[in-house]
Amino acid sequence: MDLNQLRYFSAVARLGHFGKAAKRLHVAQPAISRQIQKLEAELGFQLLVRHARGASITSRGRLF
Repeated sequence: MDLNQLRYFSAVARLGHFGKAAKRLHVAQPAISRQIQKLEAELGFQLLVRHARGASITSRGRLF
């Protein structure tokens, strides 16, 4: 786990959208998605639910 992964997760959780978080952080959207997937794999649980119009934070994601 690194600081960028936490920043990316926080931005997506707050904004509810990977693309908006990418714009805000001046990072490519696929990079944010990959880093959050790595973080989820490391933690062993899903932080966000991805859907067509963005993303929603899971209950475990809120606790994290």
